[in-house]
Amino acid sequence: MGARGTLRIYLGAAPGVGKTYAMLGEGHRRRSRGTDVVVGFVETHGRAHTAEQIKGLEVVPRRTQAYRGAEFSEMDVDAVIARRPEVALIDELAHTNVPGCRNDKRWQDVEEILEAGIDVISTVNIQHLESLNDVVERIAGVPQRETVPDEVVRRADQVELIDMTPEALRRRMAHGNVYTPEKIDAALANYFRVGNLTALRELALLWVADRVDEGLARYRDQHGITEPWEARERVVVALTGGPEGDTLIRRAARIAARAGHADLLAVHVTKSDGLTEGTSPQALTRQRVLIENLGGTYHQVVGDDVAAALLEFVRGVNATQIVLGSSRRRGWQFVFGPGVGATVARESGEIDVHLVTHEHVGKGRGLVRMAGSPLSLRRRAYGWGLAILGPALLAVTLELTGGRPGLSTDMLLFLGLTVGVALVGGLWPAVAAAVVGFLVLNWFFTPPLHTLTVAQPENVLALMVFVAVAVAVSSVVDLAARRTRQAARSRAEAETLSFLATSVLRGEKALPALLERVRETFGVRAAALLERADGGWTSVGSTGVDPPADPEAAEATATVNDTSVLALAGRVLPAGDQRILSAFASQAEAVLEWRKLAEEAAQARRLAEGNKIRTALLAAVSHDLRTPLAGIKAGVSSLRATDVDWDPEDEAELLASIEESADRLDGLIGNLLDMSRLQTGVVTPLLRPVALDEVLPAALAGVPEDSVRLDVPETLPPVLVDAGLLERALANVVENAVRYTGGHGAAPDGWGGGRKGEPVLVTASELRFGRDPDRVELRVVDRGPGVPDNVKERMFAPFQRLGDAPKGTGVGLGLAVARGFVEAMGGSLAPEDTPGGGLTMVFTLPLGSSGRTGDGSDDGVGVGDEEGEP
Repeated sequence: MGARGTLRIYLGAAPGVGKTYAMLGEGHRRRSRGTDVVVGFVETHGRAHTAEQIKGLEVVPRRTQAYRGAEFSEMDVDAVIARRPEVALIDELAHTNVPGCRNDKRWQDVEEILEAGIDVISTVNIQHLESLNDVVERIAGVPQRETVPDEVVRRADQVELIDMTPEALRRRMAHGNVYTPEKIDAALANYFRVGNLTALRELALLWVADRVDEGLARYRDQHGITEPWEARERVVVALTGGPEGDTLIRRAARIAARAGHADLLAVHVTKSDGLTEGTSPQALTRQRVLIENLGGTYHQVVGDDVAAALLEFVRGVNATQIVLGSSRRRGWQFVFGPGVGATVARESGEIDVHLVTHEHVGKGRGLVRMAGSPLSLRRRAYGWGLAILGPALLAVTLELTGGRPGLSTDMLLFLGLTVGVALVGGLWPAVAAAVVGFLVLNWFFTPPLHTLTVAQPENVLALMVFVAVAVAVSSVVDLAARRTRQAARSRAEAETLSFLATSVLRGEKALPALLERVRETFGVRAAALLERADGGWTSVGSTGVDPPADPEAAEATATVNDTSVLALAGRVLPAGDQRILSAFASQAEAVLEWRKLAEEAAQARRLAEGNKIRTALLAAVSHDLRTPLAGIKAGVSSLRATDVDWDPEDEAELLASIEESADRLDGLIGNLLDMSRLQTGVVTPLLRPVALDEVLPAALAGVPEDSVRLDVPETLPPVLVDAGLLERALANVVENAVRYTGGHGAAPDGWGGGRKGEPVLVTASELRFGRDPDRVELRVVDRGPGVPDNVKERMFAPFQRLGDAPKGTGVGLGLAVARGFVEAMGGSLAPEDTPGGGLTMVFTLPLGSSGRTGDGSDDGVGVGDEEGEP
């Protein structure tokens, strides 16, 4: 396959600005230069000028697609590819194809044509870009159902904006050049208002400007251009994590606004080792929120040379102005260098630098109190003891051993002692050991002895070097210990944050688990998620002993959202732990959002199920209930007819038919009401010990006596059920098995069904062994055709019937109601194959020997209670 074709897009600020006209004009220009151009698809929308432009261009015939009894014409992709022109003109890139086409969207058709090596010129309006869909809906109040992914338009080789002022576009409409006369007034009063068109025009200009800016960035990068090109104002504010950051951000925002809505960027330079001494993470988090609220973006770069890293970032984003705060260093600290501000101003070149004064100028850089010694109090005590006593003990030891090794060897021994003190107690005990060692060396081992006077100059130098080396080594040892502690803490924080991230991927979003993890991580007594409601605080979830009831009673808190707070009780957290606590708070916010979405989804499911039930009820009323009603009506009308004399046999037959239809109608309505009660959750069984011989006669009253055979032992213990619910459930299952055994085929629900002459067997037994040793098993066995395994569970869904079940024989609720009632009583109903053929429905019911009830009360609602009706 050859090279991919190029894509050129005419982007319209609004409908009617002339993008299709411009596309056709480009087609004519290319054709006049000898280029093979065809029209793949152009929609004129009845515009005469557009139709006129098509003349003289070859048009590829469209293909016809049938949909819902109508014929629609779409672009024939295969015909365009087979024609293989150099350029294809294809209108309306965001168009949705008629169902049945190979691709859902026209831009997917265009992708195929481009892959075939054909250049494409297309059109799209700004309101059809996916990223702007919600924005356009808020502006114009009209949702755009046809969209195209932004990336498709961004990948285009050329994007040309077709623009027109709102007033000019409205004049075009008034002249009838956009819509037909009957649509003009409505369009001008609604979508094509001046404000709407102005906003759409600005969106188009900004989107294209961003696209042009991307192209400029690529060009500068390809050609190695580092100096700024002031094509667009960009203001960068440098943040150190200090308290002056808020002032700098607001000043930078004002500068950007005065520059004509310039881009605003904030950047923080962190050291390559990841350590943030002198920087407040809390301040950076607050400042990040502030910069984003002001319409800017936050960035973080790594660099040990702050000034160089800052300038590299500024040049990389083609910024034109930098905002920095005046240095917080004290006057004497400038002996170590000019500072970041002065360095950036000196090396910025053509970039403007704003040095902003603030209230913290010259007050020192100690923004965050440096952490104390990384060592425990016990080790520091040992270090101080060794620093005071160690030199004395070493001096005594050297004096007692006699044979003096010499001053240089003595210094090495004292230096080793100082390093040991640094390892045990840290920096300051080691400095003290170095000073004490210096005095001991001078007094006891440096001639003249027992005086602080040093006779030989080289010994003076040796002692000075000893002190300097001792302090330097101690500093390195102490710094290494601090770095080790900080690295360990960073690793622990990273592991905790990694756990939070992976817990989201694993789906671990239960609030109790999250709160328990918070309590374990920070070693606190209790943790609670509190939510403000009606002027007070309520606990959404908690863990531990005596959790805080409001933020005031907590030792540590983190804001979750505008109304929720994560509160900890047990100890006050150090500042370093607040960042991790904030991460847990973010996770808690996600949990709350998930819970809210789950509740909304559950509510939506309930509404959908309710709608399904209502729809099915209407269908049942309109189809299944009409049959018995029609039978009753026909029988009564016949009996009341005055022109016919009925003999006693015919009259008895009509009355029997009326009674049968009324019984069927009663059963259908009962099932419908029972199903509605189950769906709305108002079935509350009144459980009590019931003997099966109390229930079976009433349950079998609706079937012929010879159609059922009972095999229920008299010694069977009672079951813990609601007698009314069990009677209804058993009656539905038995009637389902025995009805129409003569020649009507399937049962009312279409499942099971016995064979003529073979009664249904109802048997019961006590489960003494197995998984449920305290239950009774009741079986309804038929010898019918049975039910395939793949539909055994589906037949318990509401309004399900076997495919050949005739209309009017039932609404498909019998088994659904039966299972719902049995499960409400704590039992189960499951189908099994009957050995030798047929279907067995198995009721598993709890024993009633314990005399327990379902909810410990006597006010349950049974089947016959009116309170239970929906």
